[in-house]
Amino acid sequence: MVKLTSASPRQTGEIAAFIGRRVNRGDILCLQGDLGTGKTAFVQGLAKGMGIEDYVTSPTFTILNEYHGPIPLYHFDVYRLSHADELFDIGYEEYFYGDGVVVVEWPERIAELLPEERLWIRINYGSRQNTRVFHIEGWGKRYKELEEAIRKCWC
Repeated sequence: MVKLTSASPRQTGEIAAFIGRRVNRGDILCLQGDLGTGKTAFVQGLAKGMGIEDYVTSPTFTILNEYHGPIPLYHFDVYRLSHADELFDIGYEEYFYGDGVVVVEWPERIAELLPEERLWIRINYGSRQNTRVFHIEGWGKRYKELEEAIRKCWC
């Protein structure tokens, strides 16, 4: 597991953009964190790193936002779901096992539907104002390699 501290939203975006430049089609990223910890800011940086120019917002009320770039980005926010089975209604499998990168906010709410292999990013408030602490763990060979690339660059 990699532990990083971000001192500002700008630095959070830089960390995310670094990851965005290294994602592949089919990658799954899980963002766990309390309200206001910067999950959406992270996705904005990720999209930028992926070469996506669209304005990124949280899909809190729509569950899914799609962004088109060199690789599609599918941004899920499952906070408002009552049950994980509600994702079947929007055909989540086409996204999770498709040709884009999937980011899931509040992944712990749908743990039973997530692929075993994924990059899990937990964001916590830091001890100082505007700081965030990232715990990044890769599950599976591909994601362990990504975790190691993050470690080499940021630690």
